[in-house]
Amino acid sequence: MLRSLFLYLSQAAWARAFIIRFPLAWAMASRFVAGEKIADAIAAIRALNAKGINATLDHLGESVATQAEAAQAAEAYRLALDEIAKNDVRSNVSVKLTQFGLDVDYDFCLSNVRRVVEKAKATHNFVRIDMEGTPHTDRTLSIFRTLHQEFPDNVGLVLQAYLYRTEQDLLALTDEKVRLRLCKGAYNEPADKAFPAKADTDKNYVKLAQILLDRAQTIGPTDATGRTPPLPALATHDDNMIGAVKIYAAEKKVPRESFEFQMLYGIRRELQEQLAAEGNAVRVYVPYGTQWYPYFMRRLAERPANVWFLISNFFRR
Repeated sequence: MLRSLFLYLSQAAWARAFIIRFPLAWAMASRFVAGEKIADAIAAIRALNAKGINATLDHLGESVATQAEAAQAAEAYRLALDEIAKNDVRSNVSVKLTQFGLDVDYDFCLSNVRRVVEKAKATHNFVRIDMEGTPHTDRTLSIFRTLHQEFPDNVGLVLQAYLYRTEQDLLALTDEKVRLRLCKGAYNEPADKAFPAKADTDKNYVKLAQILLDRAQTIGPTDATGRTPPLPALATHDDNMIGAVKIYAAEKKVPRESFEFQMLYGIRRELQEQLAAEGNAVRVYVPYGTQWYPYFMRRLAERPANVWFLISNFFRR
């Protein structure tokens, strides 16, 4: 019930206008968001790098309504890639296509994202395209595949384990030698599109993670240049999921450097550091920017207990 409420609030303009007026809202959100400026994000990434953790940088924003807003988002990401290179921090970037105008004009969106991926190639970096709600899935896959043909080393994709279709998408995309991140999914989807029960999503996540590890080990170099197989990224904070991945990787003798655990900024920091200290590859998703409200609501939806944790810690300061 609370999950549905927070997902609703993440998209409700009236709720955003009301909630962001309160200083407590940003005080709570700042646990999950590095700051509002690129300098804040770079500082957070540098601190993570010092602990042996890589990052993926996310300039917050989604569902823009105009081409001007979409173009501004593309410029923000091009600047972010320049700042990553200038500051020599270990980070790539993640993007949402609705922030680049997917709901405004398909071709304009594609052009915007292409400009960011071109910058990533020029700065020897990488762009991960996030997966949003199911109304955008097919268009996201279409834009991704166009860009992957042009920039096979500089663009990857996210898949969501709670969708019924994901296993077939994963099989097809691994055949195409795509760098994939697997997550559970954080949108409110109908029962005919996604598993309604958490236990079923968890079971599917483990199944898909195993397929991803198997396929990354067997596909081999993609062409005569000898590019290595894509690095599977497994995004979860769940001890059971992490344990299942570790056990399967050990059974199949998958080297730790051949896959990557990914987590969100501000969530289970001790676990992030522990995994890195054990020799696992770890990457943390670092969001920044002024459009933090929808992101914050989805983090609360994923684990409503975070509400009481944040409030109790705030008043303990």
